[in-house]
Amino acid sequence: MKLTVVGCSGSFPSAESACSSYLVEADGFRLLLDMGNGALGELQRHIGLYDLDAIFLSHLHADHCIDMCAYFVARYYRHEGGRCGTIPVYGPEGTERRLTTAYDDVPDERSMSEVFDFRTLKSGTFEIGPFQIRTERVSHPVEAYGIRIEHGGRSLTYSGDTGTCPELGLLADGTDLFLCESSFTHGKEDIPGLHLNGREAGEYAAGGRVGRLVLTHIPPWTDPEQNLADARAVYDGPVELAHAGAVYEL
Repeated sequence: MKLTVVGCSGSFPSAESACSSYLVEADGFRLLLDMGNGALGELQRHIGLYDLDAIFLSHLHADHCIDMCAYFVARYYRHEGGRCGTIPVYGPEGTERRLTTAYDDVPDERSMSEVFDFRTLKSGTFEIGPFQIRTERVSHPVEAYGIRIEHGGRSLTYSGDTGTCPELGLLADGTDLFLCESSFTHGKEDIPGLHLNGREAGEYAAGGRVGRLVLTHIPPWTDPEQNLADARAVYDGPVELAHAGAVYEL
């Protein structure tokens, strides 16, 4: 598997990065995890506009899904070559309605489904292309899912947005690469059921025997170096900060 960080800023884009979006590739199949603010433009640095095979939306906050509205325009109104066919979009219940409302001016209420094949996420196991997928609902104010992706004996876990919860530990257990949100600062913010801090991400990595920890979804107002230090204080494996354009081969 190959993981490319398209965007990794939390809550809103930073000067260095778009919001959450991560490209996972194997056997010629391309799966995008989230498409937050600014992600569609950055995605085109790595693949063609119409080269995606499936999209996973962890939840429906704007910093994880809003560029789907721009992607609808690109697929629905394409003139050269005609309108695109449907692409599978896995998201929480109400994803089509949320995106239709956000775009507001679709030709009709079913237009989104003419280019997106919406599939409702639940906790469970299934396949997307060559990938074995496990999803678990995690702890966030809206319906949100973490995902574990396996292929060729290797695994990648993406937390999405979450506070502490047992389900995240299940997804991360023994994973080769743990892409974990780290929005808060240890000792500063303590809001249950919302986000993790660097120390908590490190604790999940240590407890789950994770191979590599990559901290992501750090908002521009949070000090990433502090979160990195806090994670290293409790996890002695390799840990680093996500940055736009980073590539990991698993």
